[in-house]
This record gives sequence, structure tokens and C-alpha cells, in this order.
Amino acid sequence: MLPSRSSVSSGTRRVRRAFTLVEVMIASTIGAGVLAGVLSSFLFLTRTGVRAAQYNDMQAQVRLGLEKFSEDARMASAITWNGNLSVTLTVPNNYPPNNLVTYAFDPDTPSASSTGKCFYYKTGDVSSTETRTVLVRNINDFLFYRYDRLDNQALSNTSTKRLQVTFTARSTGVTLADSTETAISSSFILRNKPVN
Repeated sequence: MLPSRSSVSSGTRRVRRAFTLVEVMIASTIGAGVLAGVLSSFLFLTRTGVRAAQYNDMQAQVRLGLEKFSEDARMASAITWNGNLSVTLTVPNNYPPNNLVTYAFDPDTPSASSTGKCFYYKTGDVSSTETRTVLVRNINDFLFYRYDRLDNQALSNTSTKRLQVTFTARSTGVTLADSTETAISSSFILRNKPVN
């Protein structure tokens, strides 16, 4: 006959040590709590990193868009006010054949047009069918303002000496909160444009 596991061996009883059910449950609860904390920290850091990357991309897009607009506005020798959402600038030697470039905002929804909710430019006047080049995407509010040389609201193309563009860009994520950037540009002086 085989001896049982709890049999006496050399006169001493061998005792097996093990965890009790209560100890296992307490260890499992503590382990689950630590794992939940580590996982939530990881998700928080990931979301923060993604949001920061979106914000940096949006800022770069806004900065480059305003830089492009400011170059043409400062070199413009004439302006045509198409309304609060569009201006056409005459920029000598930059946009052949007629030296015109139009900066505008497309208020359509993005699904309705490829430039929907975008600040863009195109060569030619407002009726031009040239390709639109997007400068800033995902814009909510947008307005151009024009001023005369005495910082009053300009009432005509001939009296306009400064332009200002104001807009709110928004970067959205599926699981993240929106990142917004309000860009109020400094006024751009039309240096080459004579005024009355």
C-alpha cells in the first residue's frame, strides 16, 4: 500500500503550506487596483500626447497660413473687398498673368466641398476657377476687417490701408476633447498700396 501524502515521514508530520482563499482574494483585489491605476495613467498620458500633437499641428497650420497671407498683403498694390469672407489682392509679379490672388473662407460643410470650413487662396479674382489651396482647415468663425490709414473702418477699396483676419480653428478627435486656437492676426499694412 502506498503511503498517503500526509503520512508520517521519519517520525514528523509534513505540513503543506498554501494560500487561503481569503489571502488569494485580497491579493487579487490589490492587483486589480494597481493594474487599473497603471492602465488609467497610460490612457491619460496617451490622450494628452495625442491632444498635444493635434494642437501643435493646428498651430503650425495657422502660423503658416497667416504667414502666406501676410506676405501677399504687405506686397499688395490694390485690394478688392469681396465681403467679410473674401478679399482679392493685386500682387505685382507674383501671380501671372493678371497678378491677382483671392483669399477667402468657404463656409460650406466639409462634405459639401473639398475646401469646406477652410481658409484658402486661389489665383485670380473671386470668380476664378483656379484650384483652391487650403491654408487652414476646420475653422468655425472667420471674418476679414479693413481699416483706413487713420485706423477707422474702411468704407471703400481706395481708402483701405490695413487688413485683419480673425478666425477660430478647431482640431477634433473621436475620443478626445476638441482643441481650439483663436487666431487674431495683427493687422497687415498694405505697404505698396496708395490711399486717398
